[in-house]
Amino acid sequence: MVNRVYSSNFSTYIEALIQQKRALGYPYEESERILTDFDRFCLNQFPTEHTLTKELGLAWAVRRATEGVSTFRNRMMPVRELARHLNRLGSEAYLIPVDLTPKAARYVPHIYTTEELRIFFDVLDRISPKKNFPIRHFVIPTFFRLIYCCGLRPIEARKLRVENVDLMNGHLTILESKGHKDRIVPLAEEVLALCRRYHMAVCRIMPGRELFFPDSKGKQYTKEWAEKTFRVQWAKTGIAQSGANPPRIYDLRHSFVTHRLYLWMKDGKDVTAYLPYLSAYLGHAQLSDTAYYIHLVPGIFEGMAGFDFSSRESLLPEVGR
Repeated sequence: MVNRVYSSNFSTYIEALIQQKRALGYPYEESERILTDFDRFCLNQFPTEHTLTKELGLAWAVRRATEGVSTFRNRMMPVRELARHLNRLGSEAYLIPVDLTPKAARYVPHIYTTEELRIFFDVLDRISPKKNFPIRHFVIPTFFRLIYCCGLRPIEARKLRVENVDLMNGHLTILESKGHKDRIVPLAEEVLALCRRYHMAVCRIMPGRELFFPDSKGKQYTKEWAEKTFRVQWAKTGIAQSGANPPRIYDLRHSFVTHRLYLWMKDGKDVTAYLPYLSAYLGHAQLSDTAYYIHLVPGIFEGMAGFDFSSRESLLPEVGR
């Protein structure tokens, strides 16, 4: 954990907020990094200001040239929490509006077919170890399977710690994910068995590791590593690209959601009644984020007439049974 020093007039409040979050069990690492940036911003741009004014808040809320909508919103979130913290203490503080920027246009995901998933995972299973990366052939196949089978965000898989994988009771504990939310993710029996085999194999080579998916030095993988590894391994499938949007690692999560919705439809279940459970399972902040997939399904399934969903059913945990 990095020992950070705060020097602005808000330093005491920032430190208190971080301590409060940590006392509640939140790692709060990304938010702490953003608050450190905010502290530096206040020190440089508003060195005499003791109040989180509207002028200060809106100056922080200027979208940077290299900043996407999601990154911008994530940068606003800890400062909004700081403002609420100040309000609770009786201090006046400007709360940056959540709708300050319009939502970005949705990316149309690539939904994988049974054959595409079979070929891709076959490619992963042929990966061999390297001298400087002796667990490579264990990590990569399990890492990508877990993202698909549990509908994880790639960053959630990268940050997953051994202590948050309950191999006895069969669930993952996802801490401080998007929107600073925690959740429990149940594991289907086949996925639990996969994780147990993987854990035992890696323990023989790297005993006492902290991360469930460590790199060769026991550190957390970067976003760049995950995306590059996906692209390199996907290229080996030889599957021709169709459509404007190429397959991405994040589309494994999108495919999980779409496949689960289809299985419910196939079983004649009331999908709208199950949506709140699926939304909680995925860690969505709003039900509308999950409902989006219902509109996505019909267009996708026109081109997926040959998809064998029964072969994937045992891998997808029943949400809200």
